[in-house]
Amino acid sequence: MIQDNAIWVAQGENPIHLLLNQANRHGLIAGASGTGKTVTLKTIAQGFSQAGVPVFVADVKGDVTGMAQAGDDTDKLRERLQKLGAADAWVPQACPVHIWDMLGDAGIPVRITVSDMGSELLSRMLNLTDVQSGVLDIVFHVADEQQLLLIDLKDLRSMLAYVDEHSKELETTYGRVSSQSIGAILRALLSIEDEGANLFFGEPSLDLQDWFANNKDGQGYINILNASKLIQSPQIYAMFLLWMLSELFETLPEAGDLDKPKFVFFFDEAHLLFNNMPADLRNKIIQVVKLIRSKGVGLYFITQSPSDIPDEVLAQLSNRVQHGLRAYTPAEQKNIKAAAAAFRENPNLDAQAALQELGTGEALISFLNEEGQPSIVERAMVIAPQCQMGKADDAAIEAALSAQGELMEKYGQAIDRESAFEMLSAQEAQAKEADALNQEREALQKEREALEKAQAKEAEKAQREAEKEAKRQAKAAEKEAERQAKAAAKEQERAAKAVQSMVGKFGREAGKQLLRGLFGNLRR
Repeated sequence: MIQDNAIWVAQGENPIHLLLNQANRHGLIAGASGTGKTVTLKTIAQGFSQAGVPVFVADVKGDVTGMAQAGDDTDKLRERLQKLGAADAWVPQACPVHIWDMLGDAGIPVRITVSDMGSELLSRMLNLTDVQSGVLDIVFHVADEQQLLLIDLKDLRSMLAYVDEHSKELETTYGRVSSQSIGAILRALLSIEDEGANLFFGEPSLDLQDWFANNKDGQGYINILNASKLIQSPQIYAMFLLWMLSELFETLPEAGDLDKPKFVFFFDEAHLLFNNMPADLRNKIIQVVKLIRSKGVGLYFITQSPSDIPDEVLAQLSNRVQHGLRAYTPAEQKNIKAAAAAFRENPNLDAQAALQELGTGEALISFLNEEGQPSIVERAMVIAPQCQMGKADDAAIEAALSAQGELMEKYGQAIDRESAFEMLSAQEAQAKEADALNQEREALQKEREALEKAQAKEAEKAQREAEKEAKRQAKAAEKEAERQAKAAAKEQERAAKAVQSMVGKFGREAGKQLLRGLFGNLRR
C-alpha cells in the first residue's frame, strides 16, 4: 500500500515505510523457512507495482503467482489488520502480472541469442580457462567478420567446428587455436545443454523494454519468471539473471537520484544463485550490484540467512527485513549474532534475542531514511499483501496467461532463421558438391585417359598385327615365288629331258631309216 511516496510495509510502534526514493539502494529479505519471507516480498512488490514501478520476480516455489489474484478477505485477516491499524486502507486487489517461462512450460517463452549473451558472460558461465575464453572470443570475432549469426547453440557448435577446421588459416590473424581448447568448450556446452540451454538460446530474443510496462491504470506489471523447474538448472538460471542485469546496466542511461526506481528485481532463494558459482561470475555479479543502482534499478535478495550472500553483495543491501532465525548449532548462533549486528542499534531492543523469538510475519526492519541513513531497527508485523498470500488458483493463472496475448504473439513461436549453422552447412554442402564434381571430373578424365590408352594400345596391337601379317604374306609370297621358281626349273628340266628324248628318238628313227635305205639299195 502506498502512502506519501512510500510503501507501507509493516507496523511496529510506528508505521514502517520503504521510501521509494531510497528503494534503488537495494534490499534484503531474510529468514528461516516458514517465517513469512514470500509474503513480505509480495507486500513490497505490490507496493512498487501500485507506485507504477515494474517488477521482476523469480518464482522458485510457484507461490508468487498469487500476485495475480486478489487476497482473501477473511475475519482472521481483518482482525490482524485491525490490530495493525491497516484495516481501513487494506482492500483485496490483484496485481497486473506477466508470467514468463525460460523452459517453455507455462508462460511467455524467454529466449536470448548466443550473440546477446556474448563471449565474456558465456565464458564466465562455462567456467572456461583464460586460454579457452580467448578461443571462444576468437570464435565470436570470426562469426562477426564473416557475418555468421550466432543465435542458438547449434550455431555456436558449427562455428567452433569451423574455427577448428580453419585454425591454420586463422592463426596468423588471431593466434593459435588448439583442438584441445575447442574440445573443452564443446564439453562445457554439454553441461548447459543438459540443463535446457537449447530452449533458452534462440529467437525471438527478449527485449527487456517489454518488462518496463504499466497497465492502463498506471500500475507496474509484475513480471513473474516461472523458475520452479529452472532452479534445478542453476547454470542457466544464473546465466539468465546475470545477462539480464548486465544488459540493463549497459543499456540504461545514468539516472541519478529519482523519486522512485525505474525497475526492481526480486531474487527469491538467492543462495541458489551463489552456490558453486565460478569466482569470475561472482565477481561480475558483485560489480553489477554495486553499479546498477545509478541506473535507477533496485535489487532485492530473498534468502534464509544473510550469510548465504557474499559479503561484497550484502554490503550493498541497505533496506533490510530480517524474519526469525533458528539457532540449533554454534554456526547458526554465530549467524544470528552477525545478522543482529548488521542493524543500526535500537537501545530499547535486543535484536539478537528478538531474532529467535519472532513469529510468522514478524520481522526486524531497518529501511533507509530521507538522508539515506539506515533507520534504527524495529520489531514489527508485516502488513499482509492485498493479493493472494499463497499460490493463485488455476482460474486466476489461466486468466493471467490469456491476458498476455500480445506478448505471447511476439515471443510464443520460436524462429529458426538462417544463421551460422545453416550458412556453414550450406558452405559444407557446396564444398561437398564441388568435391563430388571434381571427383566426377577426375573419374571422367581417368576414364578418358584409360580409353585413350586402351585405344592406343589397340592401335599399336593392330599395327603389330598388320606388320606381322605383312611379314607373313611377304614370307608366303617369297615361298610361293620360290616354289614357282622350283616348279619352273623342274618344268624346264622336264622339257629339256623331253627334247632330249625326242631328239634321241628322232635320231634313232632317222638312223633306222637311213640304214633301211642303205640296206634296200644293197639288195637291188
